[in-house]
Amino acid sequence: MADHNELGYTTAEGNDYEAHEQTYEGFIVLVKYGTIAVCAIVLGMYIFLT
Repeated sequence: MADHNELGYTTAEGNDYEAHEQTYEGFIVLVKYGTIAVCAIVLGMYIFLT
């Protein structure tokens, strides 16, 4: 049987953790500001369309 105790990403070559972390940080910023934008749109619709 294969030994599954060692994690694959710790031994894989070519992993670029800096790029991964930058991409993740960009995603978090996009989600944060996207959520704020959607809330602002919904609030504007509530104010101006009622």
